[in-house]
Amino acid sequence: MIKAVIVDDEPKAIQGLSWELSNFKDQIDVIATFTNPEKALIYLADNSIDCLFLDIEMPTMDGFQFLKKLTSRDFAVIITTAYSEYAIKALKNDAIDYLLKPIDTDDLGETIAKIKKHNFRSLNSNKVEKVLLNFNEKLSNKKITINTDGKLIFLDPKEIIFIESDGNYSTIHTTNNKKIVVTKKLKEVHTLLPEEVFFRIHNSYIINLEKVKEFFKTDGYVVLENNHKIPVSRQKRTEFLDKF
Repeated sequence: MIKAVIVDDEPKAIQGLSWELSNFKDQIDVIATFTNPEKALIYLADNSIDCLFLDIEMPTMDGFQFLKKLTSRDFAVIITTAYSEYAIKALKNDAIDYLLKPIDTDDLGETIAKIKKHNFRSLNSNKVEKVLLNFNEKLSNKKITINTDGKLIFLDPKEIIFIESDGNYSTIHTTNNKKIVVTKKLKEVHTLLPEEVFFRIHNSYIINLEKVKEFFKTDGYVVLENNHKIPVSRQKRTEFLDKF
């Protein structure tokens, strides 16, 4: 059974979609509905679902802003709106389908088929990921596993020069001048790294201590192996120096 959540600021719209979904009650179950997107975010952070029917035009927070605030997104997203101009943007935000209001029963049936297909692929992908993670742990405890862009990267910490925060995202800068963007906050990435080598020198930066070339005490920044300058927060300077 597919577990669904509806987020729409209009109670009548929720009622209408719920009624349409009742035609498929043997396949899908609406476990929660929200007119307040903030409350929906709190719920989704603590509960597992299979799909989300999300309205775009909401007064306090539009649907695309809502998607950016999700802490994790391992479920199918279906955009619901009365405005067809959002179709391309919906696809760019990885929505699996787009439903125009008033929602047609036949269109909804096709959407449910897409949800099933999406969930089947996700299930198999997760199984493969677990196998690869186990293999990596057996093969070498030195590498860390980065999940990004639908693939797993097995990265030697020695290849990392520094990691930079960008809100809910982090960018890993490597020795071969590559940038790897991951959907993890900086503190989450920090837990993957060996603490004896990596140090959070600033709220927005973690550095590889082995890649430090210079420290300018007066100006309060370090120069790394790739000549990148990283600021050292005042609160961290003493602790940073103690590392050496």
